[in-house]
Amino acid sequence: KSSDLIPLCHPLPLTRVAVDFAIDRARAEVAIEVTAETVGRTGVEMEALTAASVGLLTIYDMCKAVDRGMSIVEVCLLEKRGGKSGHWVAGGPKEDSNPE
Repeated sequence: KSSDLIPLCHPLPLTRVAVDFAIDRARAEVAIEVTAETVGRTGVEMEALTAASVGLLTIYDMCKAVDRGMSIVEVCLLEKRGGKSGHWVAGGPKEDSNPE
């Protein structure tokens, strides 16, 4: 549904979506990691980020009766493979955007 929510984001045929949650009870935190895949020639970053955001919003909605002061923080892309831009990992070496 990313294409319904994000302007200029076209619908993609996803071949796999995996959602993993990690709960840290001591810190009262929930982390979510989403993997999205397609056989298409374009990236699925927006689909993965949308799924993570909606998952976190769902958790907020379910827990708001207990704590309305919750925060959703650090929604980010961790890794991308394939497509025109190749492989990218968060925190990895910066690519030269102006190669000579």
